[in-house]
Amino acid sequence: MAAKRVLIKDAFIVNEGVIREGSLLIENGIIADTNPAVDALKGDLTVVNAKGKYLLPGVIDTHVHFREPGLTYKADIYSESRAAVAGGVTSFMDMPNTVPPVLTQKLLEDKFTLAKDKALANYSFYMGTSNTNLDEVLKTNPATVCGVKIYMGSSTGNLCVDNPDTIEQLFARCPLILAAHCEDEEIIKANTRRFEALYGDNPPPAMHPQIRNEECCYRSSSHAVELARKHNTRLHIVHVSTQKETTLFDNKLALEEKRITAEVCIHHLWFSDKDYATKGNRIKWNPAIKTPNDRTGLMDALLTDKLDTVATDHAPHTGNEKEQHYFCCPSGAPMVQHSLVAMLEFYHQGVISLEDIVRKMCHAPATCFHVEKRGFIRKGYWADLTLVDLNKPWTVDKSNILYKCGWSPMEGEKFRSMVTHTFVNGHIAYNNGQFDDSVKGSRLIFNRKQEQSLT
Repeated sequence: MAAKRVLIKDAFIVNEGVIREGSLLIENGIIADTNPAVDALKGDLTVVNAKGKYLLPGVIDTHVHFREPGLTYKADIYSESRAAVAGGVTSFMDMPNTVPPVLTQKLLEDKFTLAKDKALANYSFYMGTSNTNLDEVLKTNPATVCGVKIYMGSSTGNLCVDNPDTIEQLFARCPLILAAHCEDEEIIKANTRRFEALYGDNPPPAMHPQIRNEECCYRSSSHAVELARKHNTRLHIVHVSTQKETTLFDNKLALEEKRITAEVCIHHLWFSDKDYATKGNRIKWNPAIKTPNDRTGLMDALLTDKLDTVATDHAPHTGNEKEQHYFCCPSGAPMVQHSLVAMLEFYHQGVISLEDIVRKMCHAPATCFHVEKRGFIRKGYWADLTLVDLNKPWTVDKSNILYKCGWSPMEGEKFRSMVTHTFVNGHIAYNNGQFDDSVKGSRLIFNRKQEQSLT
C-alpha cells in the first residue's frame, strides 16, 4: 500500500530553472507542501533522507514501444514500466504498432485496460492511423488520449499512411496532437535497391544511415511542417535525427504558443555512425543514427529550443532478432531505463545543466502534451518524482539490465549518476534496487483547453 504521508527531507530540488536545498511533503499522492516546516510535522510519516541527492520531477517519456499486445516475447507493459521507474521515468506514452495495430477506438481502450493492472508508471497510448481509419481517428478523446501517431510513408503493415488525400485530411481535422514519424519511403526504396546491388542481402550496419539518409528525413519532415502550417495542425515531429531538419523549427515562440514542436531521442544524442563498427545492428533504429555533426547539431538545437523534448523511442527486440542479417534485423532497441542517467552524463561532461535536463525531460513533455498536474514540482500536483545521486558510479551490464529482452546498446557504459528512488503518485515504486509493485500507475489526463483555443 502507498504511504499516506511521505517527507522527502533535505534534497537539492531541481524545478523550473532553480536548484534549492529543501524538503517536500506528500499527502495521499499529491505534493502537499514544497517547503514544509519539518520540525512541526506530527503523526504517521514515512521519511526519506535525501541529503546530498537531487530531487527531480519524474521523467515523462512521450515515445515508447512496450510491445503489448501481440509482441510480448520482446517486452510487455509490466516489464518495461518496471525498467522505466528504475530509470526515473514516471509516465510513458506508448505507440500503436502492436499486434493488432491500434486502429480502432476499441483496440485503443483495450490497451488502457491492460495497463491498468500492469503499469508501474503512469501511462497513455497513441491512436494509430492508416489510409482507411480516419473516422476512428476523429473519435479520439483529447482529454484522455495523449495523441495520434502518423507514419508518413515509412512503417510496417497497414500503419503506413501514404495516401495524399488521407494525409491532408489528418492534418486538417486531427482532434489533438499529431505525432509524426517522418521518412520518405520512395527514397528509402531507391537506396535499398542500390545497396542490395552492391552487397546482396546483408549490407554492413554502417550502411543504415546511407539507406535512410538525411534527404529521406528532411523531405518528409519539411512536408509535414508545410502541411501543419497550411492547416494550423498541432504537429509534433518525433525522433529528429539530422541537423538539417532542425532548421525547420522555431525557437522564438514560447513552448506554450508553438503549434509545431519536435523531439530528439537519447540514441541520436549519444551515438554516431562511427559506433556501427562496434555496436552493429544493436544501434539500428529508424530513423538511423547519423554523423557526429548531426549529433552535435541535435544537442545544439535542443539547448537553443529548436528541439523541445527528449524521449527514448524505446523499442526492444530479442538479441537473436538483432543478430540477423541487415535486411532481416528489425530496427529499434531498449533505452527507457538509461535515458535519465545518459542525460546526467552529459551534465557531468558540461554539455547541459541539470535545470535544462529537467526542462526537456519533465517540464516540456508535460507542457507539449498538456499533461494535467504532472511534470513539475508544484503544490497540488501529483507526486511523480525521482531522487538521483550524482556521485554513485555504476556500469551497465547483464546483471542490472531490467528489459525483458535482456540486453542494452548501453552495455559497458559507465555512468556517474544513479537513480535511487522513484515516486509514482506519491508511491515509492523504486527504492535502491527494490520494487514495490503493489500500487500501479494511473491513466494520464490532458487539459487541452488552451491548445484548442489556438486552433
